[in-house]
Amino acid sequence: MLRDKGYEVDVSDFDGILPREKVLEKVKGVDAILSLLTDKINGEVMDAAGPQLKIIANYAVGYDNFDLAAGKQRNIFMTNTPDVLTESVAEHTIALIFAISRRIVESDQFMRDGKFAGWGPMMFLGNDLTGKTLGLVGLGRIGEAVAKRMYDGFDMKILYYDVKRKEEAEKKYNLKYVDLETLLKESDFVSIHAPLLETTRHLIGEPQLKIMKKTVYLINTSRGPIVDENALVAALKRGEIKGAALDVYEAEPKMAPGLSELSNTVLTPHTASATEETRNAMSELAAKNIIAVLSGQPAVTPIKF
Repeated sequence: MLRDKGYEVDVSDFDGILPREKVLEKVKGVDAILSLLTDKINGEVMDAAGPQLKIIANYAVGYDNFDLAAGKQRNIFMTNTPDVLTESVAEHTIALIFAISRRIVESDQFMRDGKFAGWGPMMFLGNDLTGKTLGLVGLGRIGEAVAKRMYDGFDMKILYYDVKRKEEAEKKYNLKYVDLETLLKESDFVSIHAPLLETTRHLIGEPQLKIMKKTVYLINTSRGPIVDENALVAALKRGEIKGAALDVYEAEPKMAPGLSELSNTVLTPHTASATEETRNAMSELAAKNIIAVLSGQPAVTPIKF
């Protein structure tokens, strides 16, 4: 799309996270940057690009990798990719709920190891979803999409906590607005859908894990640092909660020591939006933002700050 508009496009072919020195080198003289969530975009990057830089389009809905104040100070447009990944992340969240509650990963490995010797009534007992309580920490687009599917499909009782009350969603999906402590105490499944802010960093830590049910499953498809990962590992080892399914990690790509050794976990490598349809849509939206701004038009999905 960008080349069709006559723009010169330099795409990094580096395998993995682009080293900082490469980022600073690559951005010199550019009018636009299409960044990944692994690229820490701050004043240093903006100044390395030069005063002609007009827009930085993030290939993600989250933008905790952006220094918004630095962008505002330099009059640089900053955009993200909301809406287009809502369905895929919601679907992945639900896939993790199924996988952890029905012990799919454990039983798959059991089969691959050749340990299945015949059906048994107590083998890999999991838990039903129907009639259980789902607690949503954050009710943005993705949280609401999860609520819709779990209410319509499984008749779950759904609690939610958010900085803003969503009364219309409450009516549509029979949601109950509660404080965080009540949600953690009453939920059988806790799914996190909050942005990473200073106020949400370690929102789920040792004190919060201790008040959850021992039978609860924790699911996180938002941002890793919202959960104190070391505290989570300790709680899982002590049996303070029943299991956890994670797509994001506090110090990606690393995991907290001991996490990968626990059988009561399901771990995916930040792939909640990894569908062909969604990644294509994210690419197109990022490109549309760049084309709009470089053409003197308003950004399609500007980050408001």
